[in-house]
Amino acid sequence: MKYEFHIRTATFDDIAALRQLIELSVRELSKNDYSRDEMDGALHHVLGLDTQLIRDATYFVANPTGEPEVLAGCGGWSYRKTLCGSDDAPNREMASLDPATDAAKIRAIFVHPAWARRGLGTLILKHCEDAAMRAGFRRMEMGSTLTGVPLYRLRGYQPGERIDIALPNGAILPVLHMVKSILSSLLPHY
Repeated sequence: MKYEFHIRTATFDDIAALRQLIELSVRELSKNDYSRDEMDGALHHVLGLDTQLIRDATYFVANPTGEPEVLAGCGGWSYRKTLCGSDDAPNREMASLDPATDAAKIRAIFVHPAWARRGLGTLILKHCEDAAMRAGFRRMEMGSTLTGVPLYRLRGYQPGERIDIALPNGAILPVLHMVKSILSSLLPHY
């Protein structure tokens, strides 16, 4: 069955539902890429909600059209220096980026397992890229989970260095730094 989705800006009223959606997404959709220890250590630390994005109005939720109470996915972008992580992550950098020289950060895209493999991740990503472009950014970057790498590669992101993030439980979470130049992706390819 084909579904259409409505994307809106997340609010603080969404926080409890977003945290639940993120945990379900990580536990179900990342279990082939990460061990239980990696997921346990990463949830609410690296893989979690950054409420600064809600304050900045750069975090979004996706609902199936006509079902506003159902959170099918979420994701955002940021004009701040923090690459990835939740409210509890160390090394947060709240300084603003310069769209003329810096890349916007694509942040925390998660899809509820019941809505996976329906193009929702791509839709949320495009919504985030479009919003960042309206703010003047022409380059994007992210710290992608291993689970997200295939989608982001299909959407024009180039893999960079692997980043190993130390977790509170002693595990290490590998993520991949990925970048995309919007201008070059819009040029015709011969």
